Amino acid sequence: MAIKTRLLGGRMDGYSQEQLRKDMVAGITVGLVAIPLALAFAIASGVKPEQGIYTAVVAGALIALFGGSHVQIGGPTGAFVPLLFSIVMTYGYDNLMIAGAMAGLILIFMGMTRMGALIKFIPRPVTVGFTAGIAVIIFFGQIDTFLGLQGVVKHKDFLDNVAELGRHLDTTQWQSVAVALVCLICLLYSPKILPSVPSPLVGIVLSTVFAQVAFGGAVETIGSKFGELAAGWPAFQLPSFTLDKAQQMLGPAMTIAALGSIESLLSAVVADGMTGKRHDSNRELIGQGIANLVVPFFGGIPATGAIARTATNIRSGGGTPVAALVHSLTVFLLVLLFAPYVSQVPLVSMSPILMRVAWNMSDRREFMHLLRTTRSDATVLLVTFGMTVVFDLTVAVGAGMVIAAAVFINNMSETLAVQKVLPDPEQGEKLAPEAVTPIHDCPQIAIYTIDGALFFGAAALFEKTISECIQARPKVLILRMGHVPMMDATGEMVFEEIVRDFRRRGGVVLVTGLKPQPEELLRKSGLYDQIGEAQFFLRTGQAITFALTRIGKQRCVGCPHQAFYECKERAVTAAVGLTQPERAGREPGRLTPAPGQQP
Repeated sequence: MAIKTRLLGGRMDGYSQEQLRKDMVAGITVGLVAIPLALAFAIASGVKPEQGIYTAVVAGALIALFGGSHVQIGGPTGAFVPLLFSIVMTYGYDNLMIAGAMAGLILIFMGMTRMGALIKFIPRPVTVGFTAGIAVIIFFGQIDTFLGLQGVVKHKDFLDNVAELGRHLDTTQWQSVAVALVCLICLLYSPKILPSVPSPLVGIVLSTVFAQVAFGGAVETIGSKFGELAAGWPAFQLPSFTLDKAQQMLGPAMTIAALGSIESLLSAVVADGMTGKRHDSNRELIGQGIANLVVPFFGGIPATGAIARTATNIRSGGGTPVAALVHSLTVFLLVLLFAPYVSQVPLVSMSPILMRVAWNMSDRREFMHLLRTTRSDATVLLVTFGMTVVFDLTVAVGAGMVIAAAVFINNMSETLAVQKVLPDPEQGEKLAPEAVTPIHDCPQIAIYTIDGALFFGAAALFEKTISECIQARPKVLILRMGHVPMMDATGEMVFEEIVRDFRRRGGVVLVTGLKPQPEELLRKSGLYDQIGEAQFFLRTGQAITFALTRIGKQRCVGCPHQAFYECKERAVTAAVGLTQPERAGREPGRLTPAPGQQP
């Protein structure tokens, strides 16, 4: 029987016993997947393994309760590993707690100010580039554990870590390699043999048994490295917060918030594609913020939406936040019951799991696809990827966004077209650039069509083209702006300079087809009133009619161009000193468009 409720923001509407059964199965399945991942991500981030468990339990439940997705699974993720390790190495764990809580506040602010939609403005080459860079850092960061290298000192910089590996390759421990290979083989082949059992769980169990049987205590375990895994609910703890520490950790907090928002919303978008439902991006940011604000007080680390676990949830039948809550409860109960056994897991068993995560998150196909697209996208991709690996995520994303913005501005500036036009008799008097030739060009009226956004990247082209026109000293300048969707402050400033310069020379500027946004900007700046209400027209034909009343008739005498059909008549009447008669049934200066065409 379906239940109608507004519980959890409407994400439980129509809930039924059948969906409860599916959510229970999915939650338990994801919980089994989450335990080895939480342990591995915590160890790789430079903190104790149980802190990954606390994060999966607390953050997973809070994201389910307050997030904006029906099926999102939150917790520690691989994307955070290099960032958190760098923060722990530089500032220590206590300051990581402060940065995580501050990141939570930033995420809540982002959600409350409706910044969730901004994810769509991050170019795909940037997200693929930094994700692939993170994958490379994670993969290389596990080589020393996989090989059992001795005496390796972890560094903050990637290149230093690679050099450190090279210096210690001769210390390889073949027992560690053997255990790691058993876990890796399980990860690769157990989905084919035991598709219903999570492969990381199979890998950990079998590699642990193999290590105990084959090598006894010769292989380092989680317990021998970190001590016995703490069982039970984590104690509430307050970080030693000061204003100086807050200022010091503002930069890392903003980086955590940025990466967390990107990862969680990307995960939610992937989930939408798999379920056909739509998430609330702003509510999702608020949920992520609440989770990251609370989890440091229970010994956890920053968390975000986990794409792989969310996909597993969906494939297992999960359809509501109940599945995510069951996942958190499963993680808690299993660790509570089996903490002594978890402590016996070989440390080296974590490395194949993380390497597999890195391999999957590298998005190799998309990376190669972007390399084959445009040169500009490939450049943004490679710069973001390289700077993520060599420097850090903040620098990489910033550089990628700057380059992507510069490329976009350049491309947009090239789309602006400023063309001089005249009525073309062969096209039914339709205004066309082909009609303008050295022997067919009105010396008194210049008509220009502007096509494209008039913004700072394109303003120089607009100014250059119109300035060249002004040098010929026409009496009237008609600017056709029906295809200018927007104008920014720079475009308005250049427009104002052109109007001022042209009027200083005794000319008149007429504007036709002005769109709402440019008109609003011109009114706010005062330029609309400077030009004059009477000099704005809806149609170009009306502007030409007006223009013909402002030019000298005597200059029409003997003019060889005959740019408008009125020209011959104006030349004759000017020569005999007569007033131009009204032509029956036709307004002076009006274009004669072809049937179905507009001037």
